[in-house]
Amino acid sequence: MNGTRVLVRTLWRESLFVPVGIALGGALLVGLAAQIDVPMYPVPMSLQTFAVSVIGLLCRPMLAAVTLLTYLALGAAGLPLFAGGNSGLAALSGPTAGYLWGFVGMAWMTAWLVGRLRRHSFGALYVAAFLPSLALLVPGVLWLAASTSLTLGAAVMTGAAPFLVGKLVKTTLAVLVARLVGGELERRGVPPWYGRRMTAQPEAPPRGG
Repeated sequence: MNGTRVLVRTLWRESLFVPVGIALGGALLVGLAAQIDVPMYPVPMSLQTFAVSVIGLLCRPMLAAVTLLTYLALGAAGLPLFAGGNSGLAALSGPTAGYLWGFVGMAWMTAWLVGRLRRHSFGALYVAAFLPSLALLVPGVLWLAASTSLTLGAAVMTGAAPFLVGKLVKTTLAVLVARLVGGELERRGVPPWYGRRMTAQPEAPPRGG
């Protein structure tokens, strides 16, 4: 049993197919989540940020960022991965471009924060996922105001305020899913993608003097 786990860990760490597969799979996951949306103009409400949070919680910073860059590249190349089944280069400079490009930073920041946690409790992971999700609104709103006739105040009311409650719910779901997946990886002997354990570990007893 231990020999099998060592083999799995070795193949996992040394195979280039693993990060490539994760990046492609994660990109498709975000694309699928983008199709589950509530039509709103000019910014639709979808499950994209849920998927981005899951990727950030499970992956290392660089892999998380590359996964979202892969998502943008596939969508720009013509795959219908953006919200509403949209695709093409125009989406990367349209009214919602600030959110799309912001996904890269959101995923990286989430993974970076997770990597600095000493314990992966639900609350700690929630904060690590929620803060980048909240920060995503900054480039999203600023670009929305710059690329449309909306004032900054109107852009906030259109592109930020309606999504705040949804962020609370989607972050909760993302943490639950990430802990479930991370725990299952550990049970199967597969190293977590971010290099640390997702499940809470008991604290080491203090050493005697």
